[in-house]
Amino acid sequence: MLFRRIYQFLIVYCLGVTGLLAIKYGAGLSNYVIPGLALIFDTAHRMLAGYFLDVLNTLSVTVLGQMISIFMAFFVGIIGRKSSWAGSFIKVMAYNIQAYPIVALAPIIFILMGDGFLSRLLIASMICYFPLLLSVLGIMASPIKDIEHFYIATGRMRWQLEVKIRAFENLNKLTTVIAGSSTLAMAGTIVAEFIAADQGIGYSIRIALYQSDLACILVALFSIGIIISVYQGILETVGEQMKNKWFTPKGGDLI
Repeated sequence: MLFRRIYQFLIVYCLGVTGLLAIKYGAGLSNYVIPGLALIFDTAHRMLAGYFLDVLNTLSVTVLGQMISIFMAFFVGIIGRKSSWAGSFIKVMAYNIQAYPIVALAPIIFILMGDGFLSRLLIASMICYFPLLLSVLGIMASPIKDIEHFYIATGRMRWQLEVKIRAFENLNKLTTVIAGSSTLAMAGTIVAEFIAADQGIGYSIRIALYQSDLACILVALFSIGIIISVYQGILETVGEQMKNKWFTPKGGDLI
């Protein structure tokens, strides 16, 4: 999965650069508008190491923000799984708040909290929290009737067991949603750094944008793509290993 993620990104990135070069040479544009391959490689040689460190800085905020979002989404999702008044209220609130563009609140967060780690962390968490919450709510609110009926009939059903059954039966969906939310968390962090921050790859992209240096932006996008592909691949691999561990009986083989 890890290598699949990387080569998929490389294919998309190469297609994008090829498209830009086709426009450049088709329209006869200068290197100032769209850089040529030689300039891109020269910029990569100068900037790639620094950009990788910037992306790792951004990724550290992304991972922490995503972990907070996952914890909050499961906490609220488990509470809101029931068809009670409280459960319905939580669902309505989640759907309504999710419809609002959270990025639009970023300037308010920076005015109130200023630049720095907490602002980046809060925006990253908020952007990936609501899509996660809706998915977790949908999974936790959908009974696995064939299995749960047995435990309900025998009086052994507890809320912990109910949550485990629904998470177990939807493990593939949860793994996909969590891996996908990493992109949202990364995007949220980059947006936060782009608006007002003094570190991270979003800050570096803002500097390159002010200098109208498309080559630096392309190299930064390459760094982001490689790192986020590796991170998503690791998440998917961990999810696959958890699934194999749960499905495989102790001392037996995967059925």
